[in-house]
Formats: sequence, structure tokens, C-alpha cells
Amino acid sequence: MEKRYFIGIDLGGTNIAVALCDEEGKILGRAKKKTLAPRPYNEIFDDMVDCAHIACDKAGIPLDKVESVGVGCPGSIDVEKGTIEYSNNLRFFDVPVVSYLEEKLHKKVYVENDANAAAWGEYLAGSGQGGDSLVMITLGTGVGGGIIIDGKLIPGAFGKGAELGHMVIVVDGEECSCGRRGCLEAYASATALIKQTKKAMLDNPHCDMWQIAEGNIDNVNGTTAFKGRDDVAKAVVDTYLNYVSEGVVDIVNLLQPTVVCIGGGISHEGESILAPMKKAIKERSYARHSAKQTEVTLATLGNDAGIIGAALLGR
Repeated sequence: MEKRYFIGIDLGGTNIAVALCDEEGKILGRAKKKTLAPRPYNEIFDDMVDCAHIACDKAGIPLDKVESVGVGCPGSIDVEKGTIEYSNNLRFFDVPVVSYLEEKLHKKVYVENDANAAAWGEYLAGSGQGGDSLVMITLGTGVGGGIIIDGKLIPGAFGKGAELGHMVIVVDGEECSCGRRGCLEAYASATALIKQTKKAMLDNPHCDMWQIAEGNIDNVNGTTAFKGRDDVAKAVVDTYLNYVSEGVVDIVNLLQPTVVCIGGGISHEGESILAPMKKAIKERSYARHSAKQTEVTLATLGNDAGIIGAALLGR
């Protein structure tokens, strides 16, 4: 049986990353350019086309053997129209990405929100393989995610759903970037963790997180509290992971997926972050008495989840 090939494009505010993949999600060739946003969309899309050719050349696979091209992009996507309705990082408004790339590459092109593409990648080629449903939560600058149920992406009726970071877990709580208060993102993002860490340091001037930050609070990042060994650092981590766990339990109660997959920068802390989530599901989920429970795992594809998921949109 002849192998099938797909091109995935991960379009971000900083980089354009392109890969040629086989049908199993294995990356065979890569190319990358700076996005240099904001600039006219045609210039960015032309760089995407160039990278697609470069990735094929590096893999030794001619473009005419590629079945389709998929694009993952931040922002609001109209999948049916094939447009990027709005992306604040790129300053895009109603941009016709599908028609433009199809004209240039002469391939079927798909476009999807980048978080949805990453979830699709994990479902098909990562931690969700073998299951029928997966919810991915990305703990980064914000809290993003994607939902797959019965083998299908669930982006919502108008493509604006699956905003997992904007479930409220604390009524009238911390202000969120979306304008509401108490969202999961305001408590469980890396940005929120940094804020929580800094507050604990200012309240405890002798805690060992000051040494980790070399005495400069501006050096605090998402790993600072995890590196601490005293009770202050432990309290920051425990409180933060409790917020994350509340969000995970809400998702389990709402959707009962086979797998909840944790990605983003915080996931690099490894198995230690999963224990409180598993405990919370076992103790707090509505189906806690059931013999079958949602599995919580770490994302396995890392930064490649989005590019692999984009490539496999047309599989």
C-alpha cells in the first residue's frame, strides 16, 4: 500500500513552522521562518508556501505526492469558509487562507484553530491513540484546549467553542484577560502561576524561591515554585494544581472523555502534576464510584502537536 503524505503548518505570532508528515503523524521534513507580524497576509502566506516546498525537499518527497495541507492558527476560524476571522497576534481580519493556499499549492487545504489542531494531533498520534474521545488542556500563557468526541473535533456551532480556559471556577474571582472574573485561565495559566509565585515571595521574603530567582522577582517564571523545597513553594504549587484540578473535574463531569491530556509549558513538570488531578477525579467527579474513570495523561507530542494535528486534518 502506497504511503500517504500531508503538510502541516503551525502559524504563530512569532514563527511559521511547516512539516511534511506521513499518515501516522511522523515528521519527515521541516522548515521554519519568522512570521514578522504584523504584515500583509499575502506575504505571510507566501512564506508558508515557500516553507512547504522546503519541507518536501528536505524529506525527499515531491509536492505532487502530498494529499492535503492543514493550517493551525490562533484566533477565531471559520472552518466552512476557510477564513481566519480574527487573530489578534497576527492582526488578521477575515483573511482567506484556504483559497489563497489552494491557488498557490494546488492542494486541498484545511484550517483550524491552533489549540484544536494540537488536540487533534494528540488524539491521532499522541496520548489519545486508541480512545474514542480526548480533551486537551494547554497550560501556557493562557489556558487553551480542544475537544474530540466520538472521533470528531467539537469546535462549537460557530467554531468559537472549546474555550476551556474561560469556564468560571471562582465566582467574582480574579479578573481574566477575557473580561470576566474567576475564569480557569485566571488561576491555572502559567501567567497566573507566576503572579501567585510573586505574591508568595513578597509575603515571605526569606523563602527559598528568592534564591531560585537570584534575588530578583523579575526572574520568576512558571518553574520557580516547582523548584522550591520549602513549605512556601509547596503551598504555591499545591494551590495552583488544585485550581487546575477543579477545571479538570468540571471537564470530566461535563464530557466524560476517555482521556484528558495536559499540555503546555507546565506539563514539562512531568508526572508530579498529574497526581492531584487523578486524586481530584477519584474523589470529586460525579462518576467517582464508577469502575471506569477518565485517564489523565501528559501530552506526548510536545511542540509538534499543533503541526502534526494540522497535517492530519485531511487524513
